[in-house]
Amino acid sequence: MTKNYKIADRIIGVTSLFEEVHRLCADYAVSDAAPDFCVSVARSDLELERERSAREIRAEGGEDRQYRDSYLETLAVYRKIAERMPEYGTLLMHGSCIAVEGAAYLFTAKSGTGKSTHTRLWRELLGDRTRMVNDDKPLIRIDADGATAFGTPWNGKHRLGSNIAVPLRAICILQRAEQNTIRPISAQEAYPMLLQQIYRPMDPAAMRRTLDLIDRLMHSVRFWRLGCRPDLEAAQVAWEAMRQ
Repeated sequence: MTKNYKIADRIIGVTSLFEEVHRLCADYAVSDAAPDFCVSVARSDLELERERSAREIRAEGGEDRQYRDSYLETLAVYRKIAERMPEYGTLLMHGSCIAVEGAAYLFTAKSGTGKSTHTRLWRELLGDRTRMVNDDKPLIRIDADGATAFGTPWNGKHRLGSNIAVPLRAICILQRAEQNTIRPISAQEAYPMLLQQIYRPMDPAAMRRTLDLIDRLMHSVRFWRLGCRPDLEAAQVAWEAMRQ
C-alpha cells in the first residue's frame, strides 16, 4: 500500500508491507499532491532494523527484545526518509524539542540522560505557553532564514509532538549534575555532541550534505550546556537563560 505524507514541508510517498506505519503517520497524510520523493520497504530492511536494534540494546546493557515486523518497518521508513532529507536542507536529530511562544528549544544528550524529563518540567513550569514539537527525533531544516524544527510522526514512546514548524532558537546539551547550572558554549564545543546525535546517512553524498548542514546549523542557533537535577528548578534555570 502507498500513501503520501507531508513531513518537514516535503511530500513523501510511503509504500509499506504493513498498515502500522500509515496509522503512525495519519496526522500528516495528504491526498492531492505529487511526492517530492518516495520510500519503500523490503523484508531485508526489516532484518537490518532488527540487527541494529539488537546492537543498540546490547550496547546499553539491556535484554534482547522481539520486535514486531510492522514496528521494525516504521523504523526502516524513517531511516529511509532521513537518508533523503539532506537533499532538502534537513537533518534528523535525536532530542526533545519544545516550543515556547513561537520559539523552539531542543535538548539533546546521550540516551537515558533525561531529555524528556527536562521538557516535561518545562511544561510544568510554563504551562499553556508551551507546545511539544517532538520528544524524540525532530527534523531540523537549515536555510537562509535560519533553522526550523519540525514535528514528525516519530515522536517517542509517549507520543509527544505536533505537526508544526517552529523557528529553532537554541540547542542545549544536557548532563546530570548535583547543582542546576547553565552556560553558553561555542559551536565548536557543541560539535562533538551534534555529530553524535544527528543522523549520519550511509550514502556518501548524503553524508557530505549532512556535514555541510551541521556547519550551517552551528552558525544558525545558540548553544548551551546544562548540568541539572530532575527538578523544577532546573527548568527555571534553563528557561531564564535560554529565552534571552
